[in-house]
Amino acid sequence: MRRPRPAPPAAPLPDGLHEGLIVTSHGRHYIVESAGGQRHLCHPRGKKSQAVVGDQVQWQAPRPGQGDEGSIEHIAPRRNLFYRQDEMRTKAFAANIDQILILIAAEPVFSERQLAKALIAAEAAGIPALIGLNKQDLGPAYASAWQRLAAYRQILPAGDDAHTPAPLYPVLRLQLDAAHGGDDFPQLQALLQGRATLVLGPSGVGKSTLINRLIPDAQAQTAEISRALNSGRHTTTTTTWYWLECARGSAVLDSPGFQEFGLHHIDRQALTRWMPDIARHATGCRFHNCTHIHEPHCVVRAAVLPEEPTEAAPNAAEAPGIAPSRYALYKHIFEELPQGRA
Repeated sequence: MRRPRPAPPAAPLPDGLHEGLIVTSHGRHYIVESAGGQRHLCHPRGKKSQAVVGDQVQWQAPRPGQGDEGSIEHIAPRRNLFYRQDEMRTKAFAANIDQILILIAAEPVFSERQLAKALIAAEAAGIPALIGLNKQDLGPAYASAWQRLAAYRQILPAGDDAHTPAPLYPVLRLQLDAAHGGDDFPQLQALLQGRATLVLGPSGVGKSTLINRLIPDAQAQTAEISRALNSGRHTTTTTTWYWLECARGSAVLDSPGFQEFGLHHIDRQALTRWMPDIARHATGCRFHNCTHIHEPHCVVRAAVLPEEPTEAAPNAAEAPGIAPSRYALYKHIFEELPQGRA
């Protein structure tokens, strides 16, 4: 569902404050965009900064003789925050987004474990997700990658009882370096309209190609941002917000690539809740604290299919079974999560 993003008021707030949107950052420096589209260099008030790209903030312009940086005074309440967390640190990608596009490719071969983790984090944050499989021209490699995603194309929303349900995660065929963009590129364009979409994925899958295709002046914007932040290089270590049109009703957010996606913020015992294909079976288990790994009378284990699903459309009249690969991922991720949170 499209969520309207109210535009900040044109007039200054009381006490000389203005409202704006954080569009990128570098260290303790942020670029804040005002209602009229002007961008301002700001730093957070105090030693610590909790601001992330996508935050609506109140900021104050510098007083005469106090340099050219404004100060971020207040962060508005967020409707969501997408982040990953490992043993050492938390890495926030963005706040207040409408959906996440997880972009993968036939080559390099994608990690299903990292894909599953990103989807779990999206579910936990309450953010819809879609999957784009790039490099459709790679023939057998693409066919193999497409087959690996069969289980994801059959995941249904938990509790969906429609006779012809739509999959929870749309999976799109893309060829972003071609003129046509791939079989499902028009569908992707439609899904981006009216939404703020975080583009997520490892390096080398075509994120930059997608961004440059959607926003022809993205490189120029990035260079301008780098100069403003004095970073001296392409800001690939942080998320950057790009508007898709002058009306600023749709946006895509380019994010840095990653190799590992930590889920230390996920409660181990609640993991099934964030894997919808497993969650629809988990409530039937005999024990309320069933881990779905070794307990008797486990409905989840009983629902695991003998082999990977085919291309047949899911039937909502009965709960679809669990793909063996998905159950194996569940067990692996469950064992990875800190035991103290069980």
